[in-house]
Amino acid sequence: MNNLKAIAASWARSFFAGLLACYLAGVTDPKMLVSAGIAAVAPVILRWLNPNDYAFGKVYVKENQEH
Repeated sequence: MNNLKAIAASWARSFFAGLLACYLAGVTDPKMLVSAGIAAVAPVILRWLNPNDYAFGKVYVKENQEH
């Protein structure tokens, strides 16, 4: 459960950073701000979904095969 909280916090920080960057640049349209937040979170989610990304992704664990 703590791992899930950490992941959600990371995604929320990315979302807020994208939203804030656009807001500070003068964008005030709520739809555009939400789109910027989603665009900021998308790479993080894609990296998390990648089973080959051992640093951050969902790692596929092979069964222990004896030789």
